Amino acid sequence: MKRTWKASFLVLFSVLLIFGTLPFSTFAKGKEVDYGKYSQVAVGKDGMVATAHPLASEIGAEVLRTGGNAIDAAVAIQLALNVVEPMMSGIGGGGFMMVYDGKTKDTTIINSRERAPQGATPDMFLDKNGKAIPFDVRVESGKAVGVPGTLKGLETALEKWGTRPMQQLIGPAVKLADKGFPIESVLANAIEDNKDKLAKSAAKDVFLPNGKPLKDGDLLVQKDLANTFKLIRAKGADAFYNGPISKAIADTVQKFGGSMTTADLNKYGVTIDKPIWGDYQGYQIASMPPPSSGGVFLLQMLKILDDYNLSQYDVKSWEKYHLLAETMHLAYADRAAYAGDPEFVNVPIKGLLHPDYIKERQKLISLTSVNNTPKAGDPWKYESTTANYQLKKQPENNKYGETTHFTVADRWGNVVSYTTTIEQLFGTGIMVPGYGFMLNNELTDFDAVPGGANEVQPNKRPLSSMTPTIVFKDDKPVLTVGSPGGATIITSVLQTILYAIEYDMELKAAVEEPRIYTNSLSSYRFESGVPADVLKKLNSMGHKFGTSPVDIGNVQSILIDQENGSFKGVADSSRNGAAIGVNFKGNR
Repeated sequence: MKRTWKASFLVLFSVLLIFGTLPFSTFAKGKEVDYGKYSQVAVGKDGMVATAHPLASEIGAEVLRTGGNAIDAAVAIQLALNVVEPMMSGIGGGGFMMVYDGKTKDTTIINSRERAPQGATPDMFLDKNGKAIPFDVRVESGKAVGVPGTLKGLETALEKWGTRPMQQLIGPAVKLADKGFPIESVLANAIEDNKDKLAKSAAKDVFLPNGKPLKDGDLLVQKDLANTFKLIRAKGADAFYNGPISKAIADTVQKFGGSMTTADLNKYGVTIDKPIWGDYQGYQIASMPPPSSGGVFLLQMLKILDDYNLSQYDVKSWEKYHLLAETMHLAYADRAAYAGDPEFVNVPIKGLLHPDYIKERQKLISLTSVNNTPKAGDPWKYESTTANYQLKKQPENNKYGETTHFTVADRWGNVVSYTTTIEQLFGTGIMVPGYGFMLNNELTDFDAVPGGANEVQPNKRPLSSMTPTIVFKDDKPVLTVGSPGGATIITSVLQTILYAIEYDMELKAAVEEPRIYTNSLSSYRFESGVPADVLKKLNSMGHKFGTSPVDIGNVQSILIDQENGSFKGVADSSRNGAAIGVNFKGNR
């Protein structure tokens, strides 16, 4: 299913470079080296890091090795990812950081989801005839940019749990941006695939020097981003939200047709949330509450599937895939109808997860046929409130976002599961000139057609699918799961949990097992490895799987063995990720 990867640099030399112990000239030209399996699976007794990029993993692991905790490492990783994965996340975006505090035993979420500016209107994605503007058009507009939250989220996390100052943790990212690094295949392919979008803004000077897209192994230097990080190092997040950076952001957004002002940036604030909890086969699962749809519908699908005893069917059987597909159709019908920002709309969480409602949904699933009319149910009869919105049909031309997920655990019992994003690859494609970071297109996660739970409103957070999750056994964390992939995120996390718990698969095998995704009878995706005869059987029943497999998601996961006090980290091979274990009394 997954591809073997080659990186354009030696990880060991990279780490030495980043932390200043090798002159840059030693490494600048790079050398293609295949170090495959080493990077994707690791074990450790004193800590673990799993990210989608080896340099970010090394930076996080070094924070743990030098006495920092999991939250310190997560902050350093996110800042480094802004440099090495600029198409996926950064300070121009937002995300959800779930933290288990090993001391207090509390699980908390730092919610840095972007918000709509004050000038946003419910009809801003409609044309003059009242029709939805095509997604490919609205995604590159300044109207698509939400007020970024990532940096404020990182600062808040450090204030609550950190042991290292931001000034120190941002250092490796500054060096990476200032001195540069040889890019690898995932970034090179993203630049090539998005060169037209990048050519429309200051990003062209960074990623398309002399009009040519950077290629695998080329050196990427980001001087403007390095200088921006130096400003943040000197003045903290205030430099971003209240200083010259905020004016540059507002001016840039307005230049591209948006309404964002410095006042929108000045007033941005994160929220500190509690996870939504559910049970599955003796495990307790903590996941994301609204405005993410991730946790609610992850738990709903697990509850629907719980009575089917999936493992009685082979992991590659048509029965398993059929039950998954039918469950997804019902959950995504509910998601389209009822999910939104709880600061603005009533979300029937209790009803959607009520045992009687789950039984109603289960009755709509047959093992021998496809439900040709999957529709949203009526969870309101299990609620004390009522809907304050209507269901509005939306155009089905959105493209799936590609974010990033990473996870960290330390020797003190702290655990981080963090999904962070700028939405589409390179977000809007708009770089803030002189400051070197990309701006998100998160507001396209709102409904284009107003009137529903997820319509655009000022200061509202758009619906998300990000699903950072921690699984507990006997109130102790035993597994972290998360993935990028837009609306497919929820199903990637679902299937990883099913394979790890229901099928009792080894963690790497659970992450690599081929996944499917379908949110309706007109939208099907599958990964390489689903048997051809199984797809034929499913399509004969009325499913509509195509002929071309695609990668779905990019799961990063840590298995925590509480009995033996050890960690296993896994990076999904659909990107060039790395899991790195930390051991103070032995080799990695």
